[in-house]
Amino acid sequence: MNTGISIFDLTGKVAVVTGGAGVLGKGMAEGLASAGASVAIADVMLDKAQQLKQEIESQGGKALALYMDAFNKETIEECAQTIVKEWGKIDILVNGVGGNMKQATTSPELSFFDIPADAFQKVVSLNLLGGAIIPSQVFGKYMVKNTEGGSIINIASMNAIRPLTRIPGYSAAKSAVANFTQWLAVHFAQEYNPKLRVNAIAPGFFLSEQNRYLLIDEKTGEPTPRGKTILAHTPMGRYGDPSDLIGTLIWLASDASKFVTGIIVPVDGGFSAFSGV
Repeated sequence: MNTGISIFDLTGKVAVVTGGAGVLGKGMAEGLASAGASVAIADVMLDKAQQLKQEIESQGGKALALYMDAFNKETIEECAQTIVKEWGKIDILVNGVGGNMKQATTSPELSFFDIPADAFQKVVSLNLLGGAIIPSQVFGKYMVKNTEGGSIINIASMNAIRPLTRIPGYSAAKSAVANFTQWLAVHFAQEYNPKLRVNAIAPGFFLSEQNRYLLIDEKTGEPTPRGKTILAHTPMGRYGDPSDLIGTLIWLASDASKFVTGIIVPVDGGFSAFSGV
């Protein structure tokens, strides 16, 4: 019987983290490696992926650094082929590509009526198509063949549960990611492999390169008015750290959640539970 801490062990598993060189992706790649998985870091920032590969290997882990452009399906296919050639299979897919754009964010200088259509389109394409659907198609073709199944973990957002002001494209895209997660969980279980699970993590507020300008005043280093509001509505009173995702990630990737599929797990310091009163 697989019980105790061994139920979370990922030794012998092969994982790929798309967007693995980003702030959250890096933390998740390191977490998977620490649990024993061989980790492929797939990112358009190949130099940062290679640096992370070296860091993981210096800690005794196994890693690959691969170039992947979320807007170019051919590069995603090349990643999958390289991973299977190197390690023989893919057990875990973390769809970590995503982000927002200033050009798709309302502000005193940019009204909703003036946001360019191509900015909306790019944010939706980045988070939904490149961030979830296309990698699930490409890597999923290999994963459905696994006799022991596997785990696809999408990265949704608090925006999928409670839409936030100023970021209409990002909110719409992440809501679609949550819906797609549930759809794909049912589709894979019924049509291909009931042991291939699909779930999502919905992070609360974590500082990243994409949202820092909204949450931190560049001149003072203090929270912006928006940042102060967020912290006031987060019962734990702080922004998330990438390491805060690791426990939930390993649970969803491992046999500890082998009867869990189609759920979206908030990791948000209590934000989704607090009414503000």
